[in-house]
Amino acid sequence: MELAGGGFSEEQFREACAELQQPALAGADWQLLVETLGISIYRLLDQKTGLYEYKVFGVLEECSPALLADVYMDLDYRKRWDEYVEELYEQEYNGQTVIYWEVKYPFPMSNRDYIYIRQLRELDVAGRKIYVVLAESTSVPQLRERRGVVRVKQYKQSLAIESDGKKGSKVFMHYFDNPGGQIPTWIVNLVAQSGVPNFLKDMAKACQNYPKKT
Repeated sequence: MELAGGGFSEEQFREACAELQQPALAGADWQLLVETLGISIYRLLDQKTGLYEYKVFGVLEECSPALLADVYMDLDYRKRWDEYVEELYEQEYNGQTVIYWEVKYPFPMSNRDYIYIRQLRELDVAGRKIYVVLAESTSVPQLRERRGVVRVKQYKQSLAIESDGKKGSKVFMHYFDNPGGQIPTWIVNLVAQSGVPNFLKDMAKACQNYPKKT
């Protein structure tokens, strides 16, 4: 598994680790949105955009932390299990590795594309092995906006994974995405409400079918 370094602060990685142990929901208006299949999803309204950011806590059974991290980081494999991927690749620009990701949207909406940096680290926290992946949108002059595709300029995600003490993984995910364009905020929020848990379910299924699984 390739570990990346630089670009994100040590504090950001530690914050994601801390939420696995103790969810940071106090001091803000986080609302419990749904609890299903061992997953709890909270949301917080972003006053500037009218959109919600999400925090997800739970356990994915039968998916070990190493396997889950491998599946999450494997872009070629994601193109096989994620039906919404139109285009996805990793490339180096100006000494920095970035990811280009185009997402299929249903007609009559335009597809969205993302340019973002992503880094994985394995941390040892008081004897606990934790995988942390941080991702955030960026801009690259060489990757110009495409005609008919809306560029997403506000995207961030953090994922922390550790063993649940059995065969599965304890997971924390923090997510915000502003798809831009002319989509009403209530539609974006409605789609995200189901899209976040469905992504985790699809990823758990992808773990079981992973060709590199040992």
